[in-house]
Amino acid sequence: LAVLFLPLVFGMPSLYEWARPEAVAHDLVLQHKSPYLNIPFFLVRAVFYFAVWLTLSAVLNRWSLQQDSSDDPGYTRRLELVSRGGLVAIGLTMTFASVDWVMSLEPHWYSTLYGILIMGGQVLTAMAFVIPLAALLVDRGPLAGVIGVEQFHDLGKFLLAFVMLWAYFAFSQFLIIWSANLPEEIPWYLSRMRGGWQVVGIAIILFHFALPFLLLLSRDVKRRPNLLALVALGVMVVRFVDLFWLVTPAFHPSGIAVHWMDAATLVGLGGIWLSVFVWQLQGRS
Repeated sequence: LAVLFLPLVFGMPSLYEWARPEAVAHDLVLQHKSPYLNIPFFLVRAVFYFAVWLTLSAVLNRWSLQQDSSDDPGYTRRLELVSRGGLVAIGLTMTFASVDWVMSLEPHWYSTLYGILIMGGQVLTAMAFVIPLAALLVDRGPLAGVIGVEQFHDLGKFLLAFVMLWAYFAFSQFLIIWSANLPEEIPWYLSRMRGGWQVVGIAIILFHFALPFLLLLSRDVKRRPNLLALVALGVMVVRFVDLFWLVTPAFHPSGIAVHWMDAATLVGLGGIWLSVFVWQLQGRS
């Protein structure tokens, strides 16, 4: 993903208003934010984000593999220690990355809850990805003797918790901004509530929260791996719709716009990531 980030570097003036000097020259708000929102500092931060994420993933990956092949309890202790610091590092870097990469698409708008909203969605996506993967592998290899109904029940409860947490973050941001009704904040939601975007928003409320919430309340659903996997896959699909709803109105505020490259990007980037994931998974017990 760090390599696939490089094309964005060459397209920054097309994506970000603050990356165009002529726009900054005539906008006091952009001038005020220019010490932070400028191309060199943006790239330095991006390199730092990827360095942190790559380091953490490499360390966790390597030590986890060593833990599987050794009875030394030291590996478990080391994994716990790096995870404690890693959670703090992920929280900080992902908050700033959310502001840099997504929120700054509309640089006049801001939300102090935005980074938490993005992170909540990421955790939900990760949990939704793990469940169908576990359901796929539960009847083969060494996992067959490790993962059972109780584990899927726990995973289902985690999925329900993160669905509720994401909804809490999303509604909190909306409620605070909508009730304040400030001209520098409310247009962000107004552009997502007209021109067809409101239909996408309603679909997100129904299928990102209401439907999975009701389904995951069922004990039977959580204890049936294949059924739970279907719910998780549905959550993953709507996660993409939610990101589409967050990003695309920045370029098409007057009405909904769908391009074939929206799907091609998902298939392309997701396919590359998934193929690397499967390739690495082959070397794991």
